[in-house]
Amino acid sequence: MKPWELLDSSEVAGKAEAMKLYQRGDVFSIKTGYSELMNSRMHGSEDALAELGCKKLKKQTQARVLIGGLGMGFTLTECLKHVANDAEVVVAELVPAVIKWNKTHLSALAGHPLKDKRVNVYEGDVGKLIRAEKGGFDAILLDVDNGPEGLTRKENDALYSPSGLKAALAGLRPHGVFGVWSSFPDPRFSKRMQRAGFKVEEIRVRAHGKRGSKHMIWLGSTG
Repeated sequence: MKPWELLDSSEVAGKAEAMKLYQRGDVFSIKTGYSELMNSRMHGSEDALAELGCKKLKKQTQARVLIGGLGMGFTLTECLKHVANDAEVVVAELVPAVIKWNKTHLSALAGHPLKDKRVNVYEGDVGKLIRAEKGGFDAILLDVDNGPEGLTRKENDALYSPSGLKAALAGLRPHGVFGVWSSFPDPRFSKRMQRAGFKVEEIRVRAHGKRGSKHMIWLGSTG
């Protein structure tokens, strides 16, 4: 089997291990240490996060969506399929290298979504952006880590804390949707969302095709 080729690496604030981008054939992988954060063959659940979170926005004028975590661009591409031409999709990405990779090595994977005129990239903490724009978004979709327990950065835990969830609720417009991706279920998180004021739906989706591992998506609605 063809070995993985290291394309680039970048330090991540607060982590001892660098984030590294690999390629083998037409497959790309992003890892920290021995943990694979993303693989270009397995993005079915990321697609589902965007589809479920944005399904009510196709006919809405001037919709605004905030995506936390650029990843390999698949969530963004799927989101763009479900919003009108006058929508704005803001993507918050904390790691500058991930933005760079999506403009270079990974750009064609998801169809060059960063070139779409509806997209604005925010380099920084999505939590800060949520708190800065109260009532600013019709949908907030988070895929910033492996789930409610931060793997890449422990600081990501604040997004899923009671105060972080209340900030997300305040950041939504009436009838807005808050979506969270996770590689594993967490009943405590569902209860935390409910206590923050969300009506919660749990959805299990495949990572890839019909046989891939199942991931969890939480959808929180404001009514």
